[in-house]
Amino acid sequence: MKAKVFFSREITPEQVVELYHALQIQLPGKVAVKVHSGEKGNQNFLHPEFWKPMVEEVHGTIVECNTAYGDASGGVRDHTDSHWKLMEEHGWTRYFPVDLMDAEGPDVVWPIPQGKVLKENHLGKNIVNYDSMLVLAHFKGHPMGGYGGALKQLAIGCASRAGKALIHSAGQTDDRFQTWQQHADKVQFPEAMADAAFSVAEHFKGRIAYINVMKNLSVDCDCCMVAEDPCMKDIGILASLDPVAIDQACIDLVLRSDDPGKEHFMERVNSRNGIHTIETAASLGFGSREYELTEL
Repeated sequence: MKAKVFFSREITPEQVVELYHALQIQLPGKVAVKVHSGEKGNQNFLHPEFWKPMVEEVHGTIVECNTAYGDASGGVRDHTDSHWKLMEEHGWTRYFPVDLMDAEGPDVVWPIPQGKVLKENHLGKNIVNYDSMLVLAHFKGHPMGGYGGALKQLAIGCASRAGKALIHSAGQTDDRFQTWQQHADKVQFPEAMADAAFSVAEHFKGRIAYINVMKNLSVDCDCCMVAEDPCMKDIGILASLDPVAIDQACIDLVLRSDDPGKEHFMERVNSRNGIHTIETAASLGFGSREYELTEL
């Protein structure tokens, strides 16, 4: 059976909620809402005001983890104190309860026996405090992964600082200062991302939903302090219970677009072998590249 993906060209906070309702799922218990909170200086991330009606709909808690950039990047989300300060500056703590899941160790470690590259995933320990998860992804490009969507939010987004280092180094090191010397190649990195995503999707199986917003379509991620401006017009909002299908549908919408900026966008995706993350995730069996797109 093909996965169901719902789509709307209207991009409003209210339409996000409508698409969630189309999924006909009731996320139980305490809901972790995974967002990309935006690096300091980034101009493209989706602000808390945009997500507010959706987060309130599920009475969710915003969850994030520290990054593994290292001090040389200039980013501030790699240390708990400066990360908290930025969450306040960006307005997240003004509207929602916020949980930096790896602010205090030790990490939780989930085995991935069938992983292609990683055999375990290191996550912020507070993830075990949640009964369900809502993944709110800003779909855009990414300097290393080619693109960022639902799968990246599951993988790098939920990984602790050590877990991020393991993903980026294809399991070679959990030391963020060594990661960039031992960075995975264009096959291992997307496969490691898929492995990590699998562990989170499986943990919340039947209790997780995904929404991707195709807005501010830059080739750069919200983790970039100085991101390139969007190269395409906004496309819409998608919702699904399948993380593979929703990311594949986003890629397909870019490919079907008549926007001249799509060549630049897809050059970023393809030059980083980004589609291989989707391919690997599908091969691991926690989603399907075959889907039925229903426009609302």
